Amino acid sequence: MPTRKKISELKPLITNLAQTSHYQVIFGGLNSDLSTYLDERGVDTRFITNSAGLLCSSASIPGSSLATADINGNFMGVQEKMAHTRIFTQMQLEFYVDSDYRMIKFLEHWMEFIASGSESSLSPDSNAYYYRMQYPSAYKSNSTKIIKFDRDYKRELEYNFIGLFPINMSSVPISYDASDILKVSVAFNYERYIPGKITSKSKSGGTSNNMGSTPTPNTQGRIVNRGGTKIPEGNFKANQ
Repeated sequence: MPTRKKISELKPLITNLAQTSHYQVIFGGLNSDLSTYLDERGVDTRFITNSAGLLCSSASIPGSSLATADINGNFMGVQEKMAHTRIFTQMQLEFYVDSDYRMIKFLEHWMEFIASGSESSLSPDSNAYYYRMQYPSAYKSNSTKIIKFDRDYKRELEYNFIGLFPINMSSVPISYDASDILKVSVAFNYERYIPGKITSKSKSGGTSNNMGSTPTPNTQGRIVNRGGTKIPEGNFKANQ
């Protein structure tokens, strides 16, 4: 049976909803050969770790699904489903392009490096040039993360990506129409993600993988008396 609630009981929840516009993308964990390859083309490590993520104009919190198999015969007349594989969906990121075009160069040459395993003596404009893929350990990132937070900076949701690399960079339209900010959209593939912090400090402190994130009353909330029980009215925050 549904229970009747007062507006004052719902207000602490519905006025404390997360916003979409507070997040940060941080690239990291690139192989030294890849970093050198990018640096030689004007994309230094400082830009990759400090600036590239700030240019991300649109991102998404990753999702996943479970592949299942149909099981028959355990119970008469009953068909069961059992999970056998976790599937991680591709991630689409959109970036503003800086006036030095380093954002495009970063993504373009990252993909170029992946397919640059051919003989170094061959020039790319040679008719005999061919593509051969690098070993996965040479081009995958294991330290890229997306951090979703709110404007009070007290609560956050972190996703760490393992084995991330770009697989599709969309064409960038340009025209003589009214000028607009140039953007580039890229699809990234990854092997898996880990929700929550994975630093050594969080592991030793017992807060990795979102452990210890129990809601606690905000000290700014007002204490009200309901049915003889004192209940904090107001916002709640998670311990990090």
